[in-house]
Amino acid sequence: MDFKNITVAGSGVLGSQIAFQTAFHGYNVTVYDINEEALVKAEERLASLKEVYANFFKDAEKAEKTLGRFTFSANLAEAVKDADLVIEAIPEIVAIKKSFYEELAKVAPEKAIFASNSSTMVPSQFADYTGRPEKFLALHFANEVWEKNTAEIMGHAGTDESIAQQVIEFAKSIGMIPLHVKKEQPGYILNSLLVPFLSAGQGLWATGVADPETIDKTWMIATGAPMGPFAILDVVGIQTAYNIVLAQAQADPTKQPLADMLKSQFLDQGKTGQGTGEGFYKYPNPRYLDADFLKA
Repeated sequence: MDFKNITVAGSGVLGSQIAFQTAFHGYNVTVYDINEEALVKAEERLASLKEVYANFFKDAEKAEKTLGRFTFSANLAEAVKDADLVIEAIPEIVAIKKSFYEELAKVAPEKAIFASNSSTMVPSQFADYTGRPEKFLALHFANEVWEKNTAEIMGHAGTDESIAQQVIEFAKSIGMIPLHVKKEQPGYILNSLLVPFLSAGQGLWATGVADPETIDKTWMIATGAPMGPFAILDVVGIQTAYNIVLAQAQADPTKQPLADMLKSQFLDQGKTGQGTGEGFYKYPNPRYLDADFLKA
C-alpha cells in the first residue's frame, strides 16, 4: 500500500469525521461536496472536530496541524486528480450514488481505488457504474470514528482480493480496527445487529409497553451496556431512524404508527437527536448519564 492522497466525497457528519480521522494520521485529504455552501459547512465541522480530537487524544498540536492537510473542492475532477483512494460518503439514495460513480469513473485517475461508506447498500449495486469494479468495495465507518474505530471492509464478487488487502492496511494506518466482511451482507456486521435491536426498542415504545427511559434503563442494568436503544437513536439521528421505519412500513403497515410518532413527536418539532440538542434526551447532559439513572 502506498496511499498518500485521499479524497472524501460527501462532507456530512460522517464524511467529515472520516476526513479528519484520515488527515489526523498524516494523509493529504481533499474534501469534495456539491457546492461551496456545503464546503463552508464542512470547514466548520472540521474545525469543531479539531477540539474533539485534541481532547480525546490529548494532543492539541497534532489536531491543529491536521487542519493544514485539507483541501476543498466542488469540482469532482479537481478533487480526485491525485487520489489514491476515493471514499464516498454521499446520501443513501440509489440514483444519487449511481450518478456519482458514473461521473467519478470519467475523471478519476486509473490508480484510484473507490470505496463506499454506505451503511445500507452493497458494492454490487454500483460496481458496473464505477468503470473499475475490481477496484471497488465498501469501507464502512461507525459514527464517532475516533472512539468507535471499526472499519468494515466488504468487497463484491468482482473485487480484487489484493485491493481489499490494501484497504485493510489503510484502515489500520488511520487507527481503525479493520473487520473483513467476507460475503456481501446488507448492513454489514454492525447494522445487521444494530438495526433489529433498535427496531425492537422502538416497537416496545410504539405499542405502549414502556417509555424510552424505562426501556433504556432495563437494557443498561441487565447487560451493563453504557447506552440503551433510545440513547443510541439520538446518536444515529432520528431522521435516519424515521427513513428506515418508513421504508419498512411500505412492506409492513404495522410499522406506520411508529413512523408517524417519530415524525410528529420529533422531526416536526426539530428534535433530531444529539445534533440539535434534543431527541429522546436533552443534550449536552442527557438523563441516562445522570448518577441516579440506574438506581431505584
